[in-house]
Amino acid sequence: MDLLFEHRPETCSTLGLDCGSCVHGAAASIAKICHGLESHGVQQIFIQLYPSPGCQPMAQAFELAYCEFSQMEKPRLSFASAAA
Repeated sequence: MDLLFEHRPETCSTLGLDCGSCVHGAAASIAKICHGLESHGVQQIFIQLYPSPGCQPMAQAFELAYCEFSQMEKPRLSFASAAA
């Protein structure tokens, strides 16, 4: 079984993974990388990460988790003054 090519709930469950934890963790990671996406962007990322029709019921949970983590994440970039 290769999770890179087999994106189905059955495959994940045989490896001891559950949809809720998987989606929640992925949404948290995406929020850290791509802060402030609009709903359409979040949906597109979900489709790319979880192309299986069996995963589609988790789309709303992914978006809600993304929004939750996106609000928690603050941009951590700081710019140094050019005139030092």
